[in-house]
Amino acid sequence: MDANTPVLELDDVSVVYESLSGPVQAVSDVSLKVYPNTVVGLIGESGSGKSTLANAIMRLLRNNARLTKGTIRVMGQDIYALGKKELRTFRWNKMSMVFQSAMTALNPVMTIEKQLVDTFRSHRKGMSYAEAKARSIDLLKLVRIDEKHLASFPHELSGGMRQRVVIAIAIALEPSLVIMDEPTTALDVVVQRSILNQIQELQREHGFAILFISHDFSLVAELASRIAIMYAGRIVENTDAHALDRDVPHHPYTEGLMRAIPKLTLEDVQIQGIAGHPPDLLRLPSGCAYHPRCPHATDKCRSVRPSLYELPHARVECHLYGEEKGGDDDTWMRRQPSSKLTI
Repeated sequence: MDANTPVLELDDVSVVYESLSGPVQAVSDVSLKVYPNTVVGLIGESGSGKSTLANAIMRLLRNNARLTKGTIRVMGQDIYALGKKELRTFRWNKMSMVFQSAMTALNPVMTIEKQLVDTFRSHRKGMSYAEAKARSIDLLKLVRIDEKHLASFPHELSGGMRQRVVIAIAIALEPSLVIMDEPTTALDVVVQRSILNQIQELQREHGFAILFISHDFSLVAELASRIAIMYAGRIVENTDAHALDRDVPHHPYTEGLMRAIPKLTLEDVQIQGIAGHPPDLLRLPSGCAYHPRCPHATDKCRSVRPSLYELPHARVECHLYGEEKGGDDDTWMRRQPSSKLTI
């Protein structure tokens, strides 16, 4: 596929959950592109809409959730224009997903061999059991698991091994897009590092695009080339990952996330959390949803939702970089960022 053609293209996507208390706007007006052989990170606090967006891309939204606006294209195909049979073929062949919990993603009463073989034979109708098993052994080798574990059940494997099996299933049919939703959650830091190294190696070898979802800023900053910051269902910043190491302006929420990361190279380590709590999606604040927690909030922030403004290194949804930029009040040029990412 042409490197300049997006593997994943989200255009003005919105998702609403129907609840007894009323509609919950979980994702609002999200636009994002992911290109071949790249890693795009999607970061935000719990409840910001990251997993909902991932499920919308895979067309796995629950019955009380629906896509209310926008289009989702993978390899140029509108996912919501596919029939059920076409969608079944499209999933795993063109796009796949690594779910948050490997223990619940794997069937606890089926061996690893059975789960891998079924993946191949469900989507490769002419493949024999022997051929599928041979491919399963190759897959386990790719993720550095001994083939003897084909006979194992999920509970007999460590957390890291289970996560590797889930990744193996996700890449089994060589999709162009792999969505990874918190793939290292609940793993210790040594196993996390091993899994991340494995992901990078597999991506270099096979060239698939990755949408990597996490709440761990430092983890994603190390892995991704671009990072989208999500807050209250919206992408408030889409930035070059390298810009996080430079003294350039960012969205106040991005800067707050950076300040919350320990600086391991400093003797006097101070961590500054973000004041307040994420908003209730049933009762979102007027204007910019971040304004109750923002140290730079103005009356305009409280009443008018900001547009997306272009900076040299990022697209930022914040009035600080809006029409006040330029003239006597050159906000962008004179504003000093409060932190940079050093880990």
